[in-house]
Amino acid sequence: MTFSSLRPALLDVFSQGYSVHSLHKDVFAGIIVGVVALPLSIAFAIASGVKPEQGLVTAFVTGLLISMFSGSRVQIGGPTGAFIIILYSIVQKYGYDGLAVATLMAGVILIVLAVAQLGDIIKFIPWPVTIGFTSGIAVVIFTTQIPHALGLTLAHTPEHFLPKWVCFAQHLNTANLYAVGLTALTIALVVYWPKITHKIPGTLVAIVVTVLLANGFGLPVETIGSRFGEIKSTMPRPALPTIDWAALPSLFSPAFAIAMLAGIESLLSAVVADGMTGTRHRSNAELLAQGIANIASPLFGGIPATGAIARTATNIKNGGHSPIAGIIHAITILIIFLFLGGQAARIPMATLAGILIVVSYNMSEYHLFVKMFRAPRSDVLVMLTTFGLTILVDLTVAIEVGVVLAVFLFMKRMIAV
Repeated sequence: MTFSSLRPALLDVFSQGYSVHSLHKDVFAGIIVGVVALPLSIAFAIASGVKPEQGLVTAFVTGLLISMFSGSRVQIGGPTGAFIIILYSIVQKYGYDGLAVATLMAGVILIVLAVAQLGDIIKFIPWPVTIGFTSGIAVVIFTTQIPHALGLTLAHTPEHFLPKWVCFAQHLNTANLYAVGLTALTIALVVYWPKITHKIPGTLVAIVVTVLLANGFGLPVETIGSRFGEIKSTMPRPALPTIDWAALPSLFSPAFAIAMLAGIESLLSAVVADGMTGTRHRSNAELLAQGIANIASPLFGGIPATGAIARTATNIKNGGHSPIAGIIHAITILIIFLFLGGQAARIPMATLAGILIVVSYNMSEYHLFVKMFRAPRSDVLVMLTTFGLTILVDLTVAIEVGVVLAVFLFMKRMIAV
């Protein structure tokens, strides 16, 4: 086994020399990405069924560790939208302790994959499978945000996709026009603010504007505080989660799904970063970093994390070119969390819904989804199968079936050769 493939990119940076000028660029990029990651971390945590502060803790702990051990120079790690639907289902079924144990197990699986040198294999999972996952996840994320985006009053939300939409249609008469307005304003600011400047993130502008409007005019909309109470701005002490040994076997399947999602998402992000920077990442080192981060996260009350494509791209566009930027991003989140975290309770739920709707749109890769219909029939069937299973059944099942279908596609292409 060659341990050089597990070597963190951070060691390369220091061995090749690191200047003060490079530090300045990384600090600037890291602060910008930290500000971008802050509202996303809160939104992803809430949508996953856990407390807002758990998203911030995750962003700091995993963001720091992924940058320290990553095989990519510019990878930014943290909670992502890809995990939302599977995390929510785990929390509903097993509680947070069940999620924490599944996350630990996923971290171990990722480390085993890294040590076994399987990073390059995961990187070549066929596009039909990946597009089916991501498009399905995007549709489900969009669906989960409809109640907050419209301010609907629901006594109970059905678990499955189609009954959810039936329920939403039946309760449209309870819509809150103030919530609808804040959602629309948030989407407009997030989408169009970058046309004005990239120096101040559109998500931050949207949060500041909507918080001022909601609190200044006393708008009757639900906020993070009214839903979750006070946000604790303290780092929790590390502790092992409570393990239900009887439930442990049933947690392996969700843990495997988390590990596969983390591996696919992080390696896809690293490949995109390579294309933007002209560098090459180490796939196995990347998996090792994800494994370490996902073992550490639940020890501090966090949730699963992986490489985040949008935040990594933001890092690169703002001048970040070493793991130092990712470390600064994590420190930025920690500082804001400790000193201003309590203020997040004033953010309207409609604002977070607007942010996540934009995230789901960007994640959908709808142009690739449509383009895939010009591919061979077998590819289209694989994509539609993983897409349909993701939205109609369960992401865990979709991933397991998707992996099997990926193997069959590979075998088919080898036979054709």
